Amino acid sequence: MEEIIAKLKKFRAERDWNKFHTPENIAKSVAIEAAELLENFQWEHVEPDIENVKEEIADVVGYCLLLCDHYGFDLQKILEEKIEKNKEKYPVSKAYGNAKKYTDL
Repeated sequence: MEEIIAKLKKFRAERDWNKFHTPENIAKSVAIEAAELLENFQWEHVEPDIENVKEEIADVVGYCLLLCDHYGFDLQKILEEKIEKNKEKYPVSKAYGNAKKYTDL
């Protein structure tokens, strides 16, 4: 992951974009790119453009990685911590086959 983050930062530095990449702007970009990803699935029964899906996923993840780098987060660690929290919020005995939010289980 460090190699990918280094490539993202090099790309950004070569274009002098670091000044635009505040945490707030990066978070906004995550939301914008996630909306562009969702656009691929906007209409029922229409096959998504898989190449565009891949590109939009890359955009979302890339911005998330830059945000993790900014704050010094270890992505694997925070994902593992979140999975453990979700295990507590969504125990198999209550959540199995159920799409309800944990507060409604």
